[in-house]
Amino acid sequence: VQLQASGGGLVQAGGSLRLSCVASGRTFSSPAVGWFRQAPGKEREFVATITWSGGSTIHADSVKGRFTISRDNAKNTVYLQMNRLKPEDTAVYYCAAGAFRVTSSGYAYWGLGTLVTVSS
Repeated sequence: VQLQASGGGLVQAGGSLRLSCVASGRTFSSPAVGWFRQAPGKEREFVATITWSGGSTIHADSVKGRFTISRDNAKNTVYLQMNRLKPEDTAVYYCAAGAFRVTSSGYAYWGLGTLVTVSS
């Protein structure tokens, strides 16, 4: 499975961005896609995950109510809609494919990250 994340950029606090993660290859073997993020000097943390076919989702408490993960199976794409962004959301965001879990160890395939910078 190959993953390509895009959609990052610079936005002011309170603004919105939508990240996209396009999957290619043997997508049937990757039942879930998750988003993780890593801020400078911090460990990678879970953001959200979605099952590829069932549509079940989990969002981290820190983003619940502001971020929404969704998927378009016809386009093999998973989205992360980020609203009401805060400076503490600044990080490199990664998408990953694997098990429907909140820990990074459950994901076998990772894409290159996309940088999100939120200015105050």
